[in-house]
Amino acid sequence: MNKKILVIGSTNVDFLIKTDKLPGFGETVTDGFFMQNFGGKGANQAVGAARAGGNVTFITCLGEDLYADELIRNFMKDGIDVRYVFCETGVATGSALIMIDRDGNNYLSVAPGSNYRLTPDHVDAALQEFIEAELIVLQMEIPYATTAHIFELAEKYQKRIVFNLAPARPFDLAVLEDVYVFVVNEVEASMVTGLRVESDQEIGEAALALLNTGPEMVIITLGSRGSYVASKQLRQFVPAFKVKAIDTTAAGDVYCGSLAVALAEGKSLVDAVMFASAASAISVTKLGAQPSAPIRSEIDDFLRLNID
Repeated sequence: MNKKILVIGSTNVDFLIKTDKLPGFGETVTDGFFMQNFGGKGANQAVGAARAGGNVTFITCLGEDLYADELIRNFMKDGIDVRYVFCETGVATGSALIMIDRDGNNYLSVAPGSNYRLTPDHVDAALQEFIEAELIVLQMEIPYATTAHIFELAEKYQKRIVFNLAPARPFDLAVLEDVYVFVVNEVEASMVTGLRVESDQEIGEAALALLNTGPEMVIITLGSRGSYVASKQLRQFVPAFKVKAIDTTAAGDVYCGSLAVALAEGKSLVDAVMFASAASAISVTKLGAQPSAPIRSEIDDFLRLNID
């Protein structure tokens, strides 16, 4: 059996409208196309990892509504272990409103709902899974007290964390000493370091500054430009695959989930980033968050076709 990947994070129901252009303040844009599907950074990463071939367990909190059972069925359909998908009373499942234009640019607004009910006790209930996991994947859409508890457990049990600082929120930089891979975009890298992250030189300097805070490896994602990876032995740009973007929603989440799979399988950092980049490239050619996550054969075929 593949090595276990434990994803801890949020689940949302996404309400998505695609229009030719995004509205300005006070403007109404009509003739949109509507979709309702499932998202949330934690759930997207769990689904992305499972479809990429990972052995995934997911810890999350759902609400007391009609969506909970359907969400669980969808997780199970992707082969995700749902024993620690908790349902809380008196609260709605997290939800997100998303608007997308013809170029795949988007606006998002999120109501956390049951995601903010995920407590350290929920994590402790899955302690054996935590101990057995090869990698733990973590984002920032759950209460910070829970996030801090996860880092404490990781230090205690010497577990490797793939930490995606999304959405960008303040946190205790000391936890980075216990991070295996720290994944940020340019905005998040700038927030943590206080540096400009625009030119190639600035990107390299920011990656080094992040590396000096403690992670074993740092990845700065650069959208259509690709990724910059850094470790003690390595400093390198990894270019993105060129595709026509339809919807960039969850592209970063698919990237992180697929990255965790590749690392759990023993791929090098650069090969893992190329694998994650391929999965992310495929995802932006499809509408929706979880519906866009590719299966393993799609990723492998894409890599064969796009690598000389």
